[in-house]
Amino acid sequence: MKILVTGGAGFIGSNFVRRTLEDAYPGLEGSNVVVLDALTYSGNLENLTSVASSPRYRFVKGDIRDGALLDQLLPEIDTVVHFAAESHVDRSVRDSTIFVETNVLGTQQLLDASLRNGVKRFVHVSTDEVYGSIAEGSWSEDWPLEPNSPYSASKAGSDLLARSYYRTHGLNLSITRCSNNYGPFHFPEKVIPLFVTNLIDDKHVPLYGEGNNIRDWLHVDDHTRGIAMVVTRGRAGEIYNIGGGTELTNKQLTQLLLDATEKDWSYVDRVADRLGHDLRYSVDISKIQAELGYEPLVPFEKGLADVVQWYRDNRAWWEPLKARAALD
Repeated sequence: MKILVTGGAGFIGSNFVRRTLEDAYPGLEGSNVVVLDALTYSGNLENLTSVASSPRYRFVKGDIRDGALLDQLLPEIDTVVHFAAESHVDRSVRDSTIFVETNVLGTQQLLDASLRNGVKRFVHVSTDEVYGSIAEGSWSEDWPLEPNSPYSASKAGSDLLARSYYRTHGLNLSITRCSNNYGPFHFPEKVIPLFVTNLIDDKHVPLYGEGNNIRDWLHVDDHTRGIAMVVTRGRAGEIYNIGGGTELTNKQLTQLLLDATEKDWSYVDRVADRLGHDLRYSVDISKIQAELGYEPLVPFEKGLADVVQWYRDNRAWWEPLKARAALD
């Protein structure tokens, strides 16, 4: 199989690429992988160093909005796994332009090019944030979309476009929606890597409001394994939620990170809550469990401990990123 992975130098995409080239996924063994990434601020070729010498790997620097480039790449591609997206909510609150351009218009360009070039399989990777916020219970895949941030609205738009290409054109396409990911190579503007790297450097961390917002945490290995299942066995036109099964308030998560770095609450600065901040996310994963046999395998306690150690051991990876982005 020949797979195009858009956004494959990012946090989640690079994990999928590494594991695919390690033949970790049944049904994808021996696949050739082409990574298409624009290498904006969060794309990083160092995320792919371990597989860069593989004869089954090829990297192309480029933008998913470039239809001419897509027409050069896609004739040799069987399957597209579409990770490429602008994804940081705070950035979308400050300026939503690039989120609409990349997430909506870029997805439209990729879908059109896939049709033109006869792509056989397309998996669109999305987020549980398209559902909005839920006070109790969990979202099933048929829950109405009620996004509350410019980021999640742009992803909801791309989801609807993707679904329409299945309904209108018969494109063999599935959509995945994940809960909050964590793991190694996570760009250090997101909460876990930001807090860990600040705390191990004896710096303070910012906690929104009272820290009562609840998120379900999913290890990136579990997420990309679920995506691989959808690639190989998911039904066309279907949506699959992928979750980790560990719901924590941001305050609880902060306490765990303080404990892991041997710090106390004097290192936590309370900051004004994010505009439109969703209170709780929770996905129902019974569909992917029943149809594809998915289960999250990484216990959160072990996964978090491993991630903290990874950031301790890989300062050369994250320190330049924080310096360039002026993160603290």
